[in-house]
Amino acid sequence: MKDLPKKMIRFDIVSANPKILGSSLTNGLISRVSSKGLIEVHMHNLREYAEGKYKQIDDTPYGGGAGMILKPEPMFKCLKELMAKRDYDEVIYFSAQGIKLKQKIVNDFSLKSNLLLICGHYKGIDERVIKKFVTKEISIGDYVLSCGDIAALVFIDSVARLLPGALGDGESALTDSFQTEAGFDCPQYTRPEKYESMKVPDVLLSGNHSKINEWRIKKAKAKYNKIRKLNKS
Repeated sequence: MKDLPKKMIRFDIVSANPKILGSSLTNGLISRVSSKGLIEVHMHNLREYAEGKYKQIDDTPYGGGAGMILKPEPMFKCLKELMAKRDYDEVIYFSAQGIKLKQKIVNDFSLKSNLLLICGHYKGIDERVIKKFVTKEISIGDYVLSCGDIAALVFIDSVARLLPGALGDGESALTDSFQTEAGFDCPQYTRPEKYESMKVPDVLLSGNHSKINEWRIKKAKAKYNKIRKLNKS
């Protein structure tokens, strides 16, 4: 039987601060998955698309107010150039006003082939960029970050680890939190069996896989329900 073709996703990232992404893209899981040929990550420095002596990419907002806004001209020029070269499944802008990134959404994105990621900075980007190009606004949580580059790394990591061959254990991603019926992963233990008077639960030492599975589901559901109540309070 022939081997199935390898799944590969290309990420194009438009950033005003590409150095922020450097370390994470060359270390850890993203780097390993890239070296396996499962993903390609291409950086595009927004400042290279700006005009004038100072390559200005931001300006004050119309109507007044604090903060700076990324200008439309460099962004339009960059995005038009990239989109002329390939068709993107989605053009994503990371924003606190976007839809919440959850595991089901991540699973769906892992089936795509070409994703264009726009990283905001300062107070955000000109709304005309969003209306013209963006197909999805994504938020990684109800809080504000200094730039969208951090959100882009979270997004790439969460998607890349789902690709077949990304992790050493093929079942690992399938038993993560939010992938199972229980909602969360269960408590995990390893050697030694006893440490500082704390002992591994007897059921995990029993060898009874049915009982172990029941215990794991029960503990995972209990933790999930506890955290849900805390999140609502």
